Amino acid sequence: MTTDIASKIEIVRKHLKSYPDFPKPGIVFRDIFGVMSNREANAALQDILLTHATEHKSRIEAVCALESRGFLFGPLIALHLGVPFVPIRKKGKLPGEVVSHSYNLEYGSDTLEIQKDALKPNTSVLLVDDLLATGSTLDAGCRLITQIGSKVDHSLVIIELEALNGRSKVPSPVYSFIKL
Repeated sequence: MTTDIASKIEIVRKHLKSYPDFPKPGIVFRDIFGVMSNREANAALQDILLTHATEHKSRIEAVCALESRGFLFGPLIALHLGVPFVPIRKKGKLPGEVVSHSYNLEYGSDTLEIQKDALKPNTSVLLVDDLLATGSTLDAGCRLITQIGSKVDHSLVIIELEALNGRSKVPSPVYSFIKL
């Protein structure tokens, strides 16, 4: 990692916000919106993401992102790489024929869906989200991409909560910039 990227990561880290007991007691919610609301931090984050994307460009044929904060970064990366963007959404939010996967979260359960015809077979995908906690959401995204006949080259998150060991649940390599 270059010193320029390392310094940008520290700028981003400074602007992360934490909210204890949200969305329920015992959970510390890590919020990326403090970064988004600061011009310098937002620009630093964009540079970090696009540098990573450029370094892996030869392997990425599409970008998928997880609802909802992954949607802040996935389209930006896809546009930069000149590849399609495909959203993975919560149940009932996508039209047409979908594939679904239900999973457990740190604070409940959920179901994600992807449109069945969203990607061509064997497309190499970068999967994007803001945060890796238990790994259940990224795992669900990877499973959905695989179910429709494509493959996850790697997953990219900004924040990783290392104590939760979510990386071990994700069936793709995981890149993270800030480990908490």
